[in-house]
Amino acid sequence: MTAGLQDTAGLLLSRIRDVPDYPKPGVLFKDITPLLADPEAFTLLTDTLATLCATHGATKIVGLEARGFILAAPVAVRAGLGFIPVRKAGKLPGATLKQAYELEYGTAEIEVHAEDLAAGDRVMVIDDVLATGGTAEASIELIRRAGAEVAGVAVLMELGFLPGRARLEPALRGAPLEALITV
Repeated sequence: MTAGLQDTAGLLLSRIRDVPDYPKPGVLFKDITPLLADPEAFTLLTDTLATLCATHGATKIVGLEARGFILAAPVAVRAGLGFIPVRKAGKLPGATLKQAYELEYGTAEIEVHAEDLAAGDRVMVIDDVLATGGTAEASIELIRRAGAEVAGVAVLMELGFLPGRARLEPALRGAPLEALITV
């Protein structure tokens, strides 16, 4: 990591609040709302993610529901790219592509409008946190099913003690996985 990225990571991490025992006992929740409330930190985050999108040749940005929307939309504006929401099933009108994925107990589905992605698109997936990687992996599958290419995945924070990176690497097929902070 370059000195500039270390400085960026340090500033961003200093604006993330630990909330013990939320949403249940034993969990240490990483709350990004203080970062979002700080215009300097939020701008730095947005600019850094937009630079990663340009570096990896993205032509569109996918944001994952729900906090991924908060990050991906301003990154798309900053990068001059289109923003495509990947939503929980049943939230989008019109024709959609759906992808099921495994949760700790059961399954869930995400979807994207079928016409929003096409051959020739290079799509960067943006989210706030990489934990187990299930939603990101499902979004990669949706992007490919739409005929588009995955330019990479970029997250604010990776929970390094969880298996998200190991789960995503085969699905990425050599596309980069960028985490600004690893905790």
